[in-house]
Amino acid sequence: MTGQLFGWTGRYLRVDLSTGASENLPLPEDIRQTFLGGRGLGGFFLRDFATLPCDHPDMPLIIASGPLTGTNSPASSRCHIMSRSPLTGAIGDASVGGRLGLELKHAGYDALVVTGQANTPCGIEIDDHEVRFTDATNLTGLPTPDVFAKLRAHRPTGCIATTGPAAENGCRFASIMVDTYHSAARCGLGLVAGLKNLKYIAVRGTGATQVADPAGLAAAVEDIERLANASPALMGQHGFARYGTGSLYDLMDSRRMMPTDNFARTHFPPAPGINAYAYAQRYHPVRRGCPGCLVQCKGLSGDGRPLPEYEAMSHFTALIGNEMIELAMRATDFCACLGLDPVSAASTLACHRERTGEDYGPDRVLALLLGMATSQGPEAELGRELGQGAASYAASHGRPDLAMSVKGLDLPAYDPRGAYGLALSYAVSTQGGSHLRANPLSHEVLRKPVATDRFSFSGKARSIKSAEDMLAAADSLPICRHLLLAASLEEYAKAFAAVTGLPATAGDLLLAGERICMQERLLNAQNGFTAKDDDLPQRFFTESGSGAPDLPVPPIPRQDFLAARAAYYRIRGLDLNGLPTRDTVQRLGLPWPKQWERA
Repeated sequence: MTGQLFGWTGRYLRVDLSTGASENLPLPEDIRQTFLGGRGLGGFFLRDFATLPCDHPDMPLIIASGPLTGTNSPASSRCHIMSRSPLTGAIGDASVGGRLGLELKHAGYDALVVTGQANTPCGIEIDDHEVRFTDATNLTGLPTPDVFAKLRAHRPTGCIATTGPAAENGCRFASIMVDTYHSAARCGLGLVAGLKNLKYIAVRGTGATQVADPAGLAAAVEDIERLANASPALMGQHGFARYGTGSLYDLMDSRRMMPTDNFARTHFPPAPGINAYAYAQRYHPVRRGCPGCLVQCKGLSGDGRPLPEYEAMSHFTALIGNEMIELAMRATDFCACLGLDPVSAASTLACHRERTGEDYGPDRVLALLLGMATSQGPEAELGRELGQGAASYAASHGRPDLAMSVKGLDLPAYDPRGAYGLALSYAVSTQGGSHLRANPLSHEVLRKPVATDRFSFSGKARSIKSAEDMLAAADSLPICRHLLLAASLEEYAKAFAAVTGLPATAGDLLLAGERICMQERLLNAQNGFTAKDDDLPQRFFTESGSGAPDLPVPPIPRQDFLAARAAYYRIRGLDLNGLPTRDTVQRLGLPWPKQWERA
């Protein structure tokens, strides 16, 4: 393509750790427009390698920005990291904040694709079009704050992303930490880097994203910011801007959706004393967040520790039976320092606790976290076993029913018995146990944009499919999902059109999102995932939650769930076994897998 390029850089960087080679390659126009960037582009680069084992040198680790990255579009500084998950075997991806996406874009790349395997721990340092490989042996075994401190000594600007000890020691839910406080936590992406002997990536760029219509972008930004400022969930007295996502803590408990004692109950009586307000009173947090975001939903205590986000706040209290607020703080900080996903770490602790009947004290929790990440300390042997994840641990002890996961990915801190759209979204998520593929909590609990009956499957199949498409597009622009509690793809389509100079409507972005979701379905199907994997743990169909006299929480009706799942399959264009049909794949312009042609 000739002439100036708007939104995208039109280039991506491919790095081979086995050979030490790097290539600056063109990103064709049709690929950019078809998959946008972020999550969609990650799936495209994964497509030819998705059936390889996670430890195969050719398995890529992909970091992708999007067309809105580096512009004034609100909450668009994020990037998406993707590979095959060593925890689940399905696609593994995470949206992450900080400056990684910005610096990659400023360096001139829409994506970084890392393949190969280094002989010794290494780092990748990118300064615009200069790429260097470094020896990172001296950084192994260090907690992530020490890695950041050492690297900042000679790279005070730009972005740094690193793994912690968990990735070096085979923990299947190891994370990648970005700019000290941002985490690509879920799916074990840190272990993918660890298997490649990749310790860190540092990126610094001096370029800028070109915008086709600055005035049009300014108008779109004004609309988005006005809607965000009017949103109680984001900017209200008890919203994310004041308390972070922890503001959901009381709400989930009052709705009888607080996962308690490994999801055996849905109400935690000590909750009012350990909510977001209690953290604010005790730790006096300073608000932080991603560049260019008006919400600033993260919080740091006076001693520099990250305040737990809602999932960690809930899982390190109710899920494991702990009512000590400082233990939740310390456990969250341990996970950040060690490079652990707090959701999977706490879920595995809860699974072990239910199996053994053991109650945890603070020293025990921290020792087990240390064992998960390092295979060292007083709980090294058990920690190493727990580090394989709750599903593996429970199965090895003959109690697979105690793993509260979908496709091997542990459920976040929202009990599905309290919201049936959430139950369906957990089951059909291509990633596994995640609410963020469709986020039905917005209408089932927060009642935005309109309220739906949370104890009914009526209409949920179509709403989940539509929301999945919307969020796939959002992850590919990429933008923070929180902003979609206020603005919509209508506003972001205007921003996209202004940035790229391409006519676009919300419908165009939804079609791209549908294509991205189907691409992920294809990748999973090639690895053997079928309808049997689109299911929930049996506990949710056989046991009641902790209801109140005026708020019963019965088990999810199994037949209603199966009917809703079948409806979702029809609407999504899948067959009765949850597999993509040739007609749907062709309609969306995706290639039919070669091994299916041979079959």
